[in-house]
Amino acid sequence: MDLANTKAVILSCVGTALSEDERRFFERANPLGFILFARNCENPAQVKALCDDLRACVGWYCPILIDQEGGRVQRLKPPVWRQYPPMRQFGDKARENIEGALEDLRYSILQLGEELTECGVNVNCAPVLDVLTDETHEAIGDRAFSNEPQVVGRLGLCVCRHLLSLGIIPVIKHIPGHGRGKVDSHKDLPHVFESLETLQKNDFDPFRIVIESDVGSRVWAMVAHIVYDQIDGEHPASVSPVVIDKIIRQHIGFNGFLVSDDLDMEALGACGPIEVRAALTIGAGCDAALYCAGDMQVMERIVKTVPNLSLKARKRLQNSYIDANMAA
Repeated sequence: MDLANTKAVILSCVGTALSEDERRFFERANPLGFILFARNCENPAQVKALCDDLRACVGWYCPILIDQEGGRVQRLKPPVWRQYPPMRQFGDKARENIEGALEDLRYSILQLGEELTECGVNVNCAPVLDVLTDETHEAIGDRAFSNEPQVVGRLGLCVCRHLLSLGIIPVIKHIPGHGRGKVDSHKDLPHVFESLETLQKNDFDPFRIVIESDVGSRVWAMVAHIVYDQIDGEHPASVSPVVIDKIIRQHIGFNGFLVSDDLDMEALGACGPIEVRAALTIGAGCDAALYCAGDMQVMERIVKTVPNLSLKARKRLQNSYIDANMAA
């Protein structure tokens, strides 16, 4: 697959099957991939057929993403699919028995991953590597493992290894850390005022643990819509060249495929229309923008403003991606 003409954006559809308008649009737009939500998922056979249809639009085994964390955030829902525990449950157990927590987590993630594989999904937007604080907003809450960076890193690495063992790419999030956010970035723009030194000692550690591991080159990362005032007080991280280059790429050392959080979130409201936000994320250094609402008119505008995947992005994708037919 030649990715040189692939748009640096991940898009979505509105229902459980593609409309003819969506099919024609995706064939013409040639996005990098797609993301699924509960609105797209009824049962395994239907989701697999939708994934096959989406891939037929772009002509290759493209990335199809989902948020299947467990707890409150899982798009494949009971009673058709299993209910999985929130990640905080494993962090709590790790205080008393880290090996037992790792074993329980391994079992849960392998079950979860097998369900994703059955449906044709090959990228999971998990694990959450944010470090909890006393002021962490409930939007993160029990989605995060722990307030101890080393525990977050070890458990997060466990998730990554077992997803990868099933051919599913993990997306570590929300780099460089959402745990100090006091508001919900879906609705408002969080500010983090702590110093770079404090962030280095705590918030960045779980990401480094995964990145420096044996599987670090194969994971993706999702960048937060948060202003880190002591680093770049003018821009959310997802549209900040300073945060992406100096902190995520250089300081934390993440050299893999980097996607934005959802462009439709209110945290980016001051950045302009969604198509402008898409261009800003790519210009700041994200490899791909993410748009989740599936609005056709908005997607039409996005693909006019967002560039094709850069050569660097294509190489990063190749380093992670499990598809022998893909070529940068």
